[in-house]
Amino acid sequence: MNATLSPNSSRGVRRKGSTRRRAPSHLQPVQTQETHDAALHTIRAILKGRTSYDAFPVSFRLIVLDTKLNVKKALQCLLLNGVVSAPLWNSEKSKFAGMLTVLDIIHLIQYYYHTANYDTAAADVETFRLESLREIEKSLGVATPPMLREHPNSTLYDAAKLLIQTHARRLPLLDNDTETGHEVIVSVLTQYRLLKFISINCTKEVQQLHLSLRKLKIGTYVSATPPSETPEGHNPYWPIATATIDTPVFDVVHMFSERAISAVPIIDDEGVVVNLYETVDVITLVRLGAYQSLDLTISEALTQRSPDFPGVVICTASDSLGTLLQLIKKRRVHRLVVVEGEEEEKKGGKKGRLLGIITLSDVLRYVIGEIGIGETAEPVQETVTEKPPPPDAAAS
Repeated sequence: MNATLSPNSSRGVRRKGSTRRRAPSHLQPVQTQETHDAALHTIRAILKGRTSYDAFPVSFRLIVLDTKLNVKKALQCLLLNGVVSAPLWNSEKSKFAGMLTVLDIIHLIQYYYHTANYDTAAADVETFRLESLREIEKSLGVATPPMLREHPNSTLYDAAKLLIQTHARRLPLLDNDTETGHEVIVSVLTQYRLLKFISINCTKEVQQLHLSLRKLKIGTYVSATPPSETPEGHNPYWPIATATIDTPVFDVVHMFSERAISAVPIIDDEGVVVNLYETVDVITLVRLGAYQSLDLTISEALTQRSPDFPGVVICTASDSLGTLLQLIKKRRVHRLVVVEGEEEEKKGGKKGRLLGIITLSDVLRYVIGEIGIGETAEPVQETVTEKPPPPDAAAS
């Protein structure tokens, strides 16, 4: 604020000092690379001093499924309770047996689609048990999920590191019964729950994470020089898996299974994002018994989508990390589709065209520290970074 001397003031008159207090300044503090790095350092320090117990909501329910349960009943249980995963329990050995996730069901669908007809698949799903799912994964040649676990007293920082190292989206928290010594499943810590904890408990620090997603290279972006041929054919949006409204559902199911992802952007002829097809959408078809519906187009399948679908969450590469975390605080977000905005449009781009995908794995990987403090990634090209996607990043 510029101060000016009044022309009517007299130099010879001494004025009595004012007793009024100066109002605090409302100017935003100067934001620099140093303030951004300091905020990251503080967030990590907080996570190192808090346990996984601290991230538990005040009230929650835990769905645990016995491995002897058949797949159809397990799927109904997940959908009725509004969850997409659950811990598995081996009642014969009284021990934890891994996690059931939507991706397991996707693998099962792909297996039956290739190896059996509709009647056989419908009959088998009635009796197929959860304990046999790992055999399906082996036959498909897909990676078997690791048997992760952590104690609820472990620090949130250690839990986050384990999630990053294993590319997992959720971490079961186990304790032991003091009388029997048997394992007890206490809860499951998800990437979303961990990031929401940060957004709620580190408000000041989150506001200081002002650097753009483009500068930080958070996410997977369309390559400036896509290969002429990929396993899916020519894909101008490589390495991101995409589909159109005319793509058959099973083609997308194949992408889910082969690439271990949980969503695929639906684009038009110009690459503008018009929708997003998720693994949960496929599960809805299976719940309705519509196994043969995998031959439907995406456009036809979307008519059967649940009415409570929250919509596609988009952002631009110029949005800040802090803005993204504040969004996670307000609504349940699992991924963001990065599209070209006004900045790209000024350079000849198309507003709304697919530019990248940001998953919670990408955000957690940066916040926790795969990139060291002060080692900000170099600015990307106008439309891309050449980073290959990790197993869960292409649109997970």
